[in-house]
Amino acid sequence: MDPTAQYIPYFYNSLPRGNKDIRLLRLLPNKKETATLQCQLFNYSLEPDSHQYDALSYVWGDPNETLPILIDENVFYITENLHAALLRIRDHSLERIIWVDAVCINQDDEEEKGYQIQYMARIYGQANRVIVWLGKEEDDSNQALEIIRSVAEDGSINVANNQKAVLGLLQRPWFERIWVLQEVAAARHVLIMCGSAEIDGYPFCLGLESLMNFYETRKDLQGVIRSITYLVKGAIFRPKYATSKPSMGSLNICPLGELIDMYHTHKATKLHDKVYALLGMSSVDGGRARLSPNYEVSWEKLLQQLIEFLLHEQVSVETGPGKQMAVIRSKGCILGQVSSVKNYITRESKQNLDVSLKMISEQLGHSKRYDTHWMLKSSAKQIREGDIVCLLQGAARPVIVRPCGDYFAVIRISVFPENKPTKSRDIEWSNLLQALTVFPHDFLLVWDWTENSDFGEYGNLVKTNDWMSGYSKSELESHLDKATRMWNCALILEDLKEYKEAEVRLRKAIESYDMVLGEVDMHTVESRYSRTPLSCAAWNWCGPVVNARTLLWLAARGGYKIVVKLLLETDKVDVDPKDKNSQTPLSWTAKHGHEAIVKLLLGTGKADVHSKDKDGRTPLSWAAEGGHLAIVELLLQEKANVNAPGAGYKGRTALQAAAGGGHLAVVERLLKEKAKVNASAAVNDGRTALQAAAGGGHLDVVERLLQEKADVISTSSSGCFKRRPTSMHEQQNVAEERQCRQRQKEVISQ
Repeated sequence: MDPTAQYIPYFYNSLPRGNKDIRLLRLLPNKKETATLQCQLFNYSLEPDSHQYDALSYVWGDPNETLPILIDENVFYITENLHAALLRIRDHSLERIIWVDAVCINQDDEEEKGYQIQYMARIYGQANRVIVWLGKEEDDSNQALEIIRSVAEDGSINVANNQKAVLGLLQRPWFERIWVLQEVAAARHVLIMCGSAEIDGYPFCLGLESLMNFYETRKDLQGVIRSITYLVKGAIFRPKYATSKPSMGSLNICPLGELIDMYHTHKATKLHDKVYALLGMSSVDGGRARLSPNYEVSWEKLLQQLIEFLLHEQVSVETGPGKQMAVIRSKGCILGQVSSVKNYITRESKQNLDVSLKMISEQLGHSKRYDTHWMLKSSAKQIREGDIVCLLQGAARPVIVRPCGDYFAVIRISVFPENKPTKSRDIEWSNLLQALTVFPHDFLLVWDWTENSDFGEYGNLVKTNDWMSGYSKSELESHLDKATRMWNCALILEDLKEYKEAEVRLRKAIESYDMVLGEVDMHTVESRYSRTPLSCAAWNWCGPVVNARTLLWLAARGGYKIVVKLLLETDKVDVDPKDKNSQTPLSWTAKHGHEAIVKLLLGTGKADVHSKDKDGRTPLSWAAEGGHLAIVELLLQEKANVNAPGAGYKGRTALQAAAGGGHLAVVERLLKEKAKVNASAAVNDGRTALQAAAGGGHLDVVERLLQEKADVISTSSSGCFKRRPTSMHEQQNVAEERQCRQRQKEVISQ
């Protein structure tokens, strides 16, 4: 029978506001270990300097598994884990004075929760002792604590036989809870309890540091354990808590953005606490930042306010209910790129970065590059070589991002580099960043607080997370948005000279753009920005060059007629850009049979039909080799030189190319234009049209060329004997085949 069944529920009295008043729990003694927990709640002021209460740091546990206690002779229900902690703390003869959040704060009063949480750094900082409750004794936890104590005393102890017990202890939920960071960061004395065992916080951390190699291979434990041990170990060095702030305490450990980057993957019962738990550790005035604890504000609104505070109110932020993710859109500029990374595993893990700030030099017109060295505290998402350092318009601090398909993932939302000498010159960051006034790029950033955030492209991210970004879009709008995203990413990567990755995105942008516009009236469809696709192409997609290939070159190469048409209509593009092989768009499209694009290019009157690539091949030669008769006709109409000599490796005339491919109709058309039958190709190839046709076994072409009195044995253009067109055996086969065909014709005609 429940001994508390006869009692009425406990109801809170309101706390006075503005006097730093809190509640404390008086835990009454009892010599019987299983007796009902009897307590009293009383108001208490934090104003005096000396305090004799303890503060409890613990994990609530399952809210549906509760047990009763008595408060002022009224029944009150707490979780099983808290019940076990209070039983462990209760003394047999002396009262214990404790602050514990689940009881000392009215959890049903959101307003009270908001302003009481502002005192938590002060509550834990002024406590005589912070008691960490890891949970009940189980899975050899007592043995694990003893091993940790022994290792702290004698680092040579072998723990291999107790590996399971130690890992089990370190995997307890307390280590992952975000509130414990502030609780132990404020503490001046920490006592670790687990079941009946206990150990002082300092030797506990010494033992864990000695076991670093033991758990370092466990990625799920690395950052969690290091952050806890660093904070707990520092407790003995902290002075008596004092603050100059009139209404709330702040530990002033480091800027809020840095704390968020470090700890946003820690767990919280309520998402709001991922911000509020760190606010008291930061150097930020929550009121001025519009971030004061307020649980009546929705999570998505709080996340938006946080991002606007860390970056700037000008940025566009999209969030979703219950989503630990935000989509950020902003103009920005590239500062540079991480060139190397070294991880230092110390009591406070850090990353040692070399950063090439080449884009700053270009923006400011300096001849020397800014190269710098940063030592940053390790974040929840580790920085990698190749990550991009950028500055968003209006932001006071750089952001570190990583390319992910058609968007960029935020790795560090706010970087706080030191003012220190670099390889080239001293950098005063505040002055340097203020000097940057041009923000040419459109950034789409995704800040994901979950641990697994590799979604590929943005569309996959939206689908995977059931994300309604912006507004409901038609298929057309989705494709247009994707094209724009890919293009914007390509421009950023091109500025960094990441040409290969930039070109991949350009191709995808063109493909997406062309696929949609092929089905609509491209002059009437409007995008979400009230610009037609023609306008986008005209003003955004004409000039940039990636690895010597312009957008026109890439669109022509892919056969994207509509994109080519849009670009040409702007009258802003170079019609004859050459790639690294000196091929023009006309040459490439002639080679691959894109007749419609060839017409568009020739229609400008600016495409050079006589241009030659590195192998001396002309557009006519490539079209002839592919058997593209219609394109050959178009080029001949533009006065393409039918006898343009081949040059370089495998250079060929148009007739030689057509004959080698066995394209009789093209051969006929070229002969009609008086193509030279016996012209030889380049020195490295040296074959005439007849030799090329015979070598490929194209009998019809051989016959036609022989009718034009093609030489059966030819010499090269240098006058020296080069080679026979084929072997004697092959010539005999050709002759026999001709005779056979002649006999067949005679039989048919009889």
